Amino acid sequence: MAISIPKIDQEQLRCEIRKEYADVARSPKKGFHFHTGLPLAEILGYPNEFIDKIPARSLDSFAGTGNPFALGEIKEGMKVVDIGCGAGFDSLIASVKVGKNGRVMGIDMTPEMLEKARASAEEMGLSNIEFIEGYAEELPVPDGWADVVISNGVVNLCPNKLGVFHEMYRVLKKGGRIQIGDIIVQKAVPEDAKEYIELWTG
Repeated sequence: MAISIPKIDQEQLRCEIRKEYADVARSPKKGFHFHTGLPLAEILGYPNEFIDKIPARSLDSFAGTGNPFALGEIKEGMKVVDIGCGAGFDSLIASVKVGKNGRVMGIDMTPEMLEKARASAEEMGLSNIEFIEGYAEELPVPDGWADVVISNGVVNLCPNKLGVFHEMYRVLKKGGRIQIGDIIVQKAVPEDAKEYIELWTG
């Protein structure tokens, strides 16, 4: 069965999503149509030993939909790519887990989120992590680089989901893993509804 990409202006959609998450970065406690911050991390079952290590700026702007670490162990020395890393909450946890011999790349398209992520990495004294501006469909990551790809509440925001999964596959080593948290629906979304940007952004 062919998978269709919704007929939507992808650049306009990216612009609107970027605005929404820039707002989450600047004013994380103002209230959104989704949960954020410490209450969300607790709802999703992140252990306190993870949460307590993360600076408030990144914890407050956390806006995921699941806990990718519940799906498999991230071990010392691994290389991890975090797609749509936001303010870095999951990337920073991964960085601690992989240790000084591992590497983490956090990719996001929102500069305000990346600024917070970089500041938190510096505060934590992490030298095994970098945050790069980029898109899920065009990852700035070499072929076969990653042991694990994580992502949290991002694939649902991408019209070309097949393209995103192709990129995940491209950057994974043979035998690598995908560990994502995201939104699923039990009833198909009508094709015409997918054309309205307001429904993508909330």
